[in-house]
Amino acid sequence: MAQKQRATAKKVKDKWRAKEWYKLLAPDMFSQMMLGETPADSPEGVMGRTAVATVQDLTGDFSKMHVKLKFKVNDVRGYDAHTIFAGHDLTSDYVRRLTRRKRTKTDTVADVVTKDGWEVRIKPMAVSEQRIQASQETAIRNIMQSELRRVASEVTIGELVRMIIMGELARKLSDASKIIVPIKRIEVRKSEVTRAGRMPEPGEAPIIGGPQSEEPPPEAEAQPAETAEAKPAEAQETPAEAPAEEEIPADEREQAGTPPAEDEEKQE
Repeated sequence: MAQKQRATAKKVKDKWRAKEWYKLLAPDMFSQMMLGETPADSPEGVMGRTAVATVQDLTGDFSKMHVKLKFKVNDVRGYDAHTIFAGHDLTSDYVRRLTRRKRTKTDTVADVVTKDGWEVRIKPMAVSEQRIQASQETAIRNIMQSELRRVASEVTIGELVRMIIMGELARKLSDASKIIVPIKRIEVRKSEVTRAGRMPEPGEAPIIGGPQSEEPPPEAEAQPAETAEAKPAEAQETPAEAPAEEEIPADEREQAGTPPAEDEEKQE
């Protein structure tokens, strides 16, 4: 019995020794930042695994710490596991803070298709400033569903993700729904990719939270500084050397009372 237990323990250790650590990388829209590492005994074992990260972890924006992004591995190159966007979700405490007494929260679900063929299920919620009737809730749901389908059909998956994270999609829904009742807040509570479409080419997806510095490089700044320092130096040397090269005629010396060099020697 003891020998069997030892053999089983050896097998478990051998399995872990055979595994390798693979790096999980975010999509191009997040500059392929590292999401974490996962062990697997083969690249096929990494395919389909998911990773969760907040927008704050990827972009450093503290105001988006309540937005959780979900990524799914779709390609493995060496020990790098590349992922695609699989959906997002808001933290439960953030959703609870939006709901207050004497207000109505209206939830809806819309299946949309982007311009590049991605099918996404989006679940927005609207919080009114006061309690509303059931017929008004139905009207708000219909408006949000039609607006979501219209907006999604005009953008790619990368642009749609950026609109969800930055709150642009929620503002569009709020502007379209406020004709029914005054809306306090609209949030895209959850999204889920039901079918992936065309993969964006490198450089096609918009960069979310990446470094976008428009300042000139240090070398370009150094060149004008050197030129500015060189010009005053030349300007100072030229006036100093000019009087030394000029010779005063003898007539002018006599008029000024200055004896020539030969007269000075005779006087000595």
